[in-house]
Amino acid sequence: MSIDSESDISANLQIGPTSLGMVRIYVEAEGVDLPLDFDPDEAEEIAEELRAAAARARRMGEGAKDKGRGRGKG
Repeated sequence: MSIDSESDISANLQIGPTSLGMVRIYVEAEGVDLPLDFDPDEAEEIAEELRAAAARARRMGEGAKDKGRGRGKG
């Protein structure tokens, strides 16, 4: 599976600070409990990557909508 492949897997995602000053991303799915701890600087880098990916996805979605519209004069 690649980053661009769709999946039927359902998961819960929680994000918050830990008592040790880390940022935890906690992923829970069937048979998986995955706590991922990051220092605050790493967490901010991840947040920036998420925002950039969301912006790219938004542009891709808008491009797909434009392709579905007729561009002829009518």
